[in-house]
This record gives sequence, C-alpha cells and structure tokens, in this order.
Amino acid sequence: MTRNAIIMAAGMSSRFAPLSLETPKALLNVKDEIMVERQIGQLREAGIDEIVIVVGYLKEKFEYLKEKYHVILVENPYYKQMNNFSTLYVAREYLKNTWICSADNYFTENVFMEESENAFYASEYADGATEEWCIKTDNTGKIIGVQIGGENAWVMKGHVFFNEKFSTQLLPYLEEAFQKKELWDEYWENLYMAHMDEMEMYIRKYDAGIIEEFDSIDELREFDEKYKECTGSKVLREVSEKLNCPEGKMTQMKPVKSNGDVIGFEFLCDGKKYEYSYTSGLKTR
Repeated sequence: MTRNAIIMAAGMSSRFAPLSLETPKALLNVKDEIMVERQIGQLREAGIDEIVIVVGYLKEKFEYLKEKYHVILVENPYYKQMNNFSTLYVAREYLKNTWICSADNYFTENVFMEESENAFYASEYADGATEEWCIKTDNTGKIIGVQIGGENAWVMKGHVFFNEKFSTQLLPYLEEAFQKKELWDEYWENLYMAHMDEMEMYIRKYDAGIIEEFDSIDELREFDEKYKECTGSKVLREVSEKLNCPEGKMTQMKPVKSNGDVIGFEFLCDGKKYEYSYTSGLKTR
C-alpha cells in the first residue's frame, strides 16, 4: 500500500504565547531537534516520500523545508476563521492512504513504521479524570463513541491514519463544512463523529511516553529542561530583565486575547500575577 502524509501546521498555537509570537510551535527546538523536522525524518525512515505540510500562521518560516526535505507546502488561508477541518480541506487532493499528523507532536519512537489496512486514531490511557476526548470501542477495536471528558479511559492522542475508503467518505463532509459558516468551528474529528455509523475507524493503543503533546510552556519545560532557564523568546528575556526574575520562575503563562487575536500573555512570578501586552508592555494584575 502506497502511503503519504499530511502534517498540520497552520494554527497559531496561542497557548504557547509568547514563544509562538516569534516562532511557530512546530519549529521549536526540542532536545536538539526541530519538532517538525524530527517528524519528517521519522516519516522518511518509514518510507513515506510524499509529505505535505499545511501552513498558515507565520507560513514564511516553513519555506526552508521545501529545499531541505523536498516536502510540499500547501497554504491554509482560512486558519483564523475556521478550525482544523480547513487544513484537511485545502489539502484534500492529497487524501488517500494518508498519515494525518500534528506538526507539534513529538514521538519518542517511530510510530510510522507500523502497518495497518484500517483507518485508526492513536490513543493513550488516562488514569483518573480527564478533559480529553475519550474513546469507546466494540470488541474488535472499532470506535463506536467519543465523548469529551471522562475518567480511566483511552483518549485520542497523536497521529491518525486514513485509509483510502475513509478519505473518500470524509471528503464531502469537509466540503460541506467549508460551505456552511455554522460549521467553521468544527474539528475534522467532529465531522467524523457525526457520521461514525458509516465511517470505520479503529483505536491504536500506545504506552505512555511514546506520544508527547505539549499544551503549555510549563509542559515543554518538564520534557526539555533547557526551556526552564532560557526559552529563546525576546519578549520573555525583556520581562525577565525588567522584573529581575529568571525565566524559570515565570510560570502558568496563558494567552490574553482580544477579538480572537493574541495581544499578550499573563503569568505568575514569585507568587505575583502579571500581564504583558505586546503593545503597552508589563503591568501587575
């Protein structure tokens, strides 16, 4: 079976403000490798020649990948108005037997070496309560239900494989969502879940520690300790100097938004809460 890959890299990664102001999350250096480059390398090791990267936010920063790795870049101009279904929509001509990847995933093992005839979604077990998307399966491993939040459950996490049948079935729903503004907030997963009775997808279970997702700078710091001392962010360096506070003491960073745009971030330092605006600078909250 000939396979290709689509790497989704169009989003703004607002939860990574202020790092994402200067560098897309996919291009952060994690344990001495650029995240998306590590993923490209793993796909190539698995024999995947056609790799499509869908870009949007700070798209020009991905241009070097075309020459360095001979990948295909496709622009998603709708990344601000629409959710991630639009990334698959703009790359729909490449949907066949396709790995669907998030550019900011970090795989400690090469998950693309595995073979499957069936469409599947990667999953990791969550002990206790979780806010992730929890999967219910039948006794064959086919997904028959998904709910947001639960406990002691297998949750959606990481990469996905579409076989050609699944790609063909999903395509009209991507096109429908693109045409209907009321569907612009949907993930592609929502489109699948709405038609789960006709679209077969199976669970693929992984042990903890194979699929890494960093939802915050604090989580990245736990995985790669160099970010505790220096993130490489000009903004954080400026704030660190103003407060005379090491970057590592600046924690719980969250984006501050206005009309959907990230205009700054808030954080804690030595027990005090601060807010930094990209236009007006630092203030205490």
